[in-house]
Amino acid sequence: MLKATSGITTARASQYLQQLSKHFAHKTTVEYTETDSVATIGASTARMTARGDQLSFVAESPDAEALAECKDVIERHIIRFAFREELTSLDWSDTAE
Repeated sequence: MLKATSGITTARASQYLQQLSKHFAHKTTVEYTETDSVATIGASTARMTARGDQLSFVAESPDAEALAECKDVIERHIIRFAFREELTSLDWSDTAE
């Protein structure tokens, strides 16, 4: 299993988590609260957590292609939804388990 982590610092962490979760729920299975979310993105699992001003992302995938897809979906959507934050990309840290 491959894993990638990233995150942002924002006063709107919970708001963005919920917005992303609701959006993803239109196309896939998502379970979420104000602080935690788990979504299926293709063959991957995307976990999001909002703790204070920290919004964290964890993508877990069976292979490199699925991991790249999951990271891309998360990144494109958070950049679009968090336009106030002036994000241009996420800094991902990849690991193999």
